[in-house]
Amino acid sequence: MKLAYRLVYFSGGFLIGIVMLFFILSGKRTSCSYGPESRTLKNIRLKERAFSENTLRVLSENQMDTSAISTLLKDGDVLFSESNTKPDSCKQYVIEGSISEKMLKIKIENCDKTATVTEAAIVPN
Repeated sequence: MKLAYRLVYFSGGFLIGIVMLFFILSGKRTSCSYGPESRTLKNIRLKERAFSENTLRVLSENQMDTSAISTLLKDGDVLFSESNTKPDSCKQYVIEGSISEKMLKIKIENCDKTATVTEAAIVPN
């Protein structure tokens, strides 16, 4: 079989496979979160959240509510250099991101069943 025929058959099968994947995966809520930052944020988002009094006070002083934390867990950046990921029980992560033109930095204690926001602060840009 000539090379040109092989390329035509290969590309035809490849295109049919791509179209089938689009139809199969279009109705499902699939995500591709394989990086360490994405996996960490997704793990925290799926757990029940608790907030310290300090966190709630900082949020209310800056006209924010707990939905700002949810937004930060979706769009924020995990600062692994400031996080403590060594303990086996509850790892502590520092997450930073922009919420309504303010930089919010939080510290989360990520345990097996809950994720507790222990600290929150507005940092200068």
